[in-house]
Amino acid sequence: MTPVARAAVRARGGRTLLPPAEPDLPDPGRVDPAVLTTLLARHGWIRKGGAQGRYSRWAAPDDLEPDTSLLVPGDRHFDDSLDLIEEAVLTLARSGVPSARAILAALLVPGDEIHWRREVPGVGGAVAWGAEAELRSAAAAMLAAAAKAGQARAAYFGARLDAYAAEYVDRVLVVAPGTGAGLLTAYSPAPADRLTTTTLVRALETLRDAIDLQRATGQTDAFDNGVRLGLSRELVGSVAHLVRGSEGAQVGLHWSAQVGVPHGFGNRRLVVDFSPGDLPALEAAAARLERSEPAVDVALTGAVVRLKRAVPGAEGVVRLRVLSGADVEEVRVRLGDRDYRTAVTAHLEGAPVRLRGLLERKGGFRKITGARDVAIVELDEAERDRLAKTLRLGGAAEDGSDDGADDSSDEGTDDSSDGDAG
Repeated sequence: MTPVARAAVRARGGRTLLPPAEPDLPDPGRVDPAVLTTLLARHGWIRKGGAQGRYSRWAAPDDLEPDTSLLVPGDRHFDDSLDLIEEAVLTLARSGVPSARAILAALLVPGDEIHWRREVPGVGGAVAWGAEAELRSAAAAMLAAAAKAGQARAAYFGARLDAYAAEYVDRVLVVAPGTGAGLLTAYSPAPADRLTTTTLVRALETLRDAIDLQRATGQTDAFDNGVRLGLSRELVGSVAHLVRGSEGAQVGLHWSAQVGVPHGFGNRRLVVDFSPGDLPALEAAAARLERSEPAVDVALTGAVVRLKRAVPGAEGVVRLRVLSGADVEEVRVRLGDRDYRTAVTAHLEGAPVRLRGLLERKGGFRKITGARDVAIVELDEAERDRLAKTLRLGGAAEDGSDDGADDSSDEGTDDSSDGDAG
């Protein structure tokens, strides 16, 4: 151990081991000193000297804690490296500096660091509860839009890929409160979900350029052309949500210090700003992108989960839990008498149906029109049991109307009157 490190440890009463069961702190043995110094510099900590190649000394930014000092080894090969890293981690954990939490979070998980800043009026650095909720809602919508665009390009997704986007957002870690009012920091897993963050960066930069072009020349083609780079109605809507009711908003990203910069991006600062003056362009672009997305011809398989029609012999509405053929969880389809009776039989037998039709944009791609070739998919008993457990089916089907609202009437009478049709 170097004399400087030994003196630092003595000043703190000897080497203090991290509690082995402490889940909130990174394992010092797995912390790369180079990553730690990168994060300290990124968050504004000030280098106060040190021995070249041996260690560096860091102080908290803006003199927030004048007595707080970190010693970080030059690499992990020195005898005292683990001691210094342990001390640095403990010091960060005990620090009241907001960025200390962000640094620890970045050390705990290899993730790309995304920052949202929303300028809203406040008192003493505090903002209204609703304003903070708007920030988180807009950020979540933005991440979901980027996740969808990472899987497929579309001007408007609607309900498509909702499940995938929700799973991605659940993997994102948010820094505990304390990073500041109107601020939010999150970590997207890297390299596992790097495709989402690279898509987000390209889409936001494309959006900024498209807005500038429209405001300068009136041209709107850049929004349409931006779809191939990840721009979508959902992404544009999330930015409008972020900006609306604020005095300005900013989205920034730092690539994971552990994983490094992805190919093609260079080591540049990624920050995009938006202002209330952008709102008219954002709202017009969102509407334009939604209108431009065409309906989709699909051949899907789904389990019948709800049935509704007014009287026997008439056409009815069937809700299907999609098993394959479309990137949505459920769809509604209006069927004529014969096909409706086929759906009733499939439901009673616990079997799915297969059909073709047009998945309509209106309503978020949750409705099929022009259904044809409706048929029951034959399953053996074991397959039907597995399907029933998956869908938690049981008893008679209770249905929703064509606009998505649940119907309170019991559909059993209608099914019974149809007998064993199919």
